[in-house]
Amino acid sequence: MKNIITNKKSLVFATHNQNKVDEIKDYIPKNINLLSLNDIGHKKEIEESGKSFYENASIKASYIYNKYNVSCFSDDSGLEVDYLSGRPGIYSARYAGKPYDNQKNIDYLLNEMGESKFRSANFKTYIVLIHNSHEEIFEGKVNGEILFKRKGSDGFGYDSIFLPVGLKKSFAELSLSEKNKISHRGIATRKLVKYLNDNFN
Repeated sequence: MKNIITNKKSLVFATHNQNKVDEIKDYIPKNINLLSLNDIGHKKEIEESGKSFYENASIKASYIYNKYNVSCFSDDSGLEVDYLSGRPGIYSARYAGKPYDNQKNIDYLLNEMGESKFRSANFKTYIVLIHNSHEEIFEGKVNGEILFKRKGSDGFGYDSIFLPVGLKKSFAELSLSEKNKISHRGIATRKLVKYLNDNFN
């Protein structure tokens, strides 16, 4: 692991996705030095071989914790569409096949949905934290529906076609702070942060 000089306690977020890091870093207690896999010099992708969001998050967090002996958390998130019997689910990031691409995934999903009016869906996140050899689990979920076409240019993944319940804007039309207040990852993150504030010492 890279030698990162700091007088803060280190906590690794087991991801290479800078969008995820940016979404969460402002929530982490200031006495914690949040690091990504890029920050610690871990370039290799960790295979997500689990059959659920929880299993995939646990696999990634356990791998980094055991390899580097540093407190670590990981998340696995995805979109579940009722019309598609819960797909793409754990395959959300690679739904349309290689090369993995967000826009290609959206096109593939919209094509599968067609003109169906049954468009209910949810975004779900599981965060698994491993600290002092103990595992903690935090879940977040937000309900909504799939739009017929993209709206907005912010966010990532399926944000531009997801309309959360009670709003008239897609996730991609919200500012980062607005999205974090209601998003699946924001909900799970607040649970994580509460735990860190109470227990990370």
